Amino acid sequence: MGRKSDRGGKKGKQGGKVVDTAQLARKIMSFLDNHFGQEFNAKQIIKKLEIRDSVAKGAVEPTMHKLAAAGSISKSPRNYFASIKEPEFIEGEVDYVNPRFAFIKPDPKHGIEEDIMIKEADLKHALDGDRVRIMVYPTKGSSGRIEGKVLEIVNRVRDEFVGRVEISPRYAFVVPDFKKMHHDIFVHRGDLKGAEHNQKVVVKLSEWREDDKNPTGKVIRVLGKAGEHEVEIHSIMAEFGLPFEYPSGPEEEANAIPEAIPQQEIQSRRDMRDVPTFTIDPVDAKDFDDAISYQVLPNGNYEIGVHIADVTYYVKPKTQLEKEAFDRATSVYLVDRTIPMLPERLSNGLCSLRPNEDKLTFSCVFEMDENADVVKHWIGRTVTHSNRRFAYEEGQENIDNQSGDFYQELTILNDLAKKLRKRRFDKGAVNFETVEVKFKLDEKGKPLGLMVKERKDIHKLIEEFMLLANRTVAEFIYNKDKGKDTFVYRIHDFPDLQRLETFATFAKKFGHDLKISEGAKISKALNQLMDEIVGKPEQNVLEQLAIRSMAKAKYTTEAKGHFGLAFAHYTHFTSPIRRYPDMMVHRLLQHYLDNGKSPDPDPWEEKCVHSSEREKRAADAERASIKYKQVEYMSLAEEKDYEGIVSGVTEWGVYVEITETKCEGLVRVADMNDDYYDFDEKNMRLIGSKTKKMITLGDKVSVRVVNTDIDRRTIDLEFADNGPKQRKRR
Repeated sequence: MGRKSDRGGKKGKQGGKVVDTAQLARKIMSFLDNHFGQEFNAKQIIKKLEIRDSVAKGAVEPTMHKLAAAGSISKSPRNYFASIKEPEFIEGEVDYVNPRFAFIKPDPKHGIEEDIMIKEADLKHALDGDRVRIMVYPTKGSSGRIEGKVLEIVNRVRDEFVGRVEISPRYAFVVPDFKKMHHDIFVHRGDLKGAEHNQKVVVKLSEWREDDKNPTGKVIRVLGKAGEHEVEIHSIMAEFGLPFEYPSGPEEEANAIPEAIPQQEIQSRRDMRDVPTFTIDPVDAKDFDDAISYQVLPNGNYEIGVHIADVTYYVKPKTQLEKEAFDRATSVYLVDRTIPMLPERLSNGLCSLRPNEDKLTFSCVFEMDENADVVKHWIGRTVTHSNRRFAYEEGQENIDNQSGDFYQELTILNDLAKKLRKRRFDKGAVNFETVEVKFKLDEKGKPLGLMVKERKDIHKLIEEFMLLANRTVAEFIYNKDKGKDTFVYRIHDFPDLQRLETFATFAKKFGHDLKISEGAKISKALNQLMDEIVGKPEQNVLEQLAIRSMAKAKYTTEAKGHFGLAFAHYTHFTSPIRRYPDMMVHRLLQHYLDNGKSPDPDPWEEKCVHSSEREKRAADAERASIKYKQVEYMSLAEEKDYEGIVSGVTEWGVYVEITETKCEGLVRVADMNDDYYDFDEKNMRLIGSKTKKMITLGDKVSVRVVNTDIDRRTIDLEFADNGPKQRKRR
């Protein structure tokens, strides 16, 4: 009886063993596609594919020759083989994940929605945030994801790092604080700039050859002894590229500006100095951006003026002041200091709406009836005079006690603000009342106490009138020519339903049922949830998770709406002392009030992108400074068991927010010795192998602090029922 032949080349026999040549061919082609631009011979392919069976080894070279003959791969005269597929070349931003691989976020123009995975060996030393040009492999890798290789670093986003020096007799390394920098930086002993062992420094990368595992750098600034308050704050400033001092050029320009307001300038403006006016700000504020005026009109309506410091009168285009303000783009508020956008002479002096001083302002003046309906409004430049400066607490006290300066005006304004607020929420605004932590520090910066800021009616009063002014300015410009005029808007996209559903799943684990649907109903459901969680242990956790599930607000020249505020059009007009976009708005607004034509949007859009990036940098730095103080506070806190709530579950551990202090720490799986725990990613929980004990998001737990690391701004916890452990502090 004759032997059956292998049809279609699918099976091959050698020595009685069968080799699936079709599967082997697919493996070879996939490997070559994912190593585009490289050539391999049969021996190398066998090694790379880890083929150990002798029969399969023997089938590799014949299979490769058949693929080459069919035109599926290419063959060189030396019997080296390569892929013939065309890869895609794109640009994107590195989102570094861990020491083994990174993801690249492709530029939107390429139309690739999925992030591209790059193995560490193919990164060409690209770091988190760098812009890179990459080659995308034609087929997906073994991970099931699109993979690629970095060809070129287009723009290195940072080449300076803060870290701690470790010195040995022959060489030194800087261990970076930045968690996404996974390589220590080699420093020659002669490039230490006098830094001593364990001091904090700023190091600048000088060389990183392709074959070197670690970069080489030079110390450019010695910050001081690790753990000291001033050193750690300076470390944060250097980590985020924040300036340490104001340059002399802009400072000199600011100091040269005359104090007196020219009479001609006063005459060119609406004079509102006789209208009762006051400011309401935090008790420690020095830069007063905004003031409110109030008077009753003969017809019984109210005239409410929102007056904003006219910064652009003093900061002119093409000056050093302007250049520095644009570069900073925002003031940054760390736990113990403000890094201002403008020099102190402007921010705390000329522009600040201090009491009993005439000031140049840009104003929105509203005529409102008792229902808080705007009958009409006026926008333009004014001169004003603040009669009184209120701290929030003082203004609230006058409303509550119905006594003190301007208590009647404050009460009426508060009633109007409540009506504006209710109307806003009725139209679909989302009520995110985030928990803010504030520290009481001694003269050396040591945290003596921690408090949660309370938002009262007086805070909401100011917020509503600032929102009204911002919205009115945006709508005024938009309505001039149906959005065709170039302007700076503050937009907030509609949330992604999939991310909201994920958040709803989290909320359910805390016992809250969030029903997700289209349109304004989302806002209603979110507001209902926010009302439910006020004062509960999970409030801060859920508020933070909700905000993360939302789109990020940003500046743009696109006339889109603001989902969170439920405004068709919105801008930032009310804080030009501390935000550059508000200065942009003031300039464009006056340009249109003077009947100017719409300018080219591209330069304005570039400024919007820059401002949004600077805003993110400021927020990250502010969070880092708060986290540092939280770690320091917990290192000094009483050694006891703390009640907490599980705020995150990962394969490496459980994040717990301590209810009393709002500080978050990590219970590492490696330290949980009562059982071996498996991570259930789908349900965000850990399950004990023996006990079947479950630890899930939202669980109320009791923990103790076992380690605090100020360098890395981390708090290590353990569950209180896990047995005693020696506490460490760094």
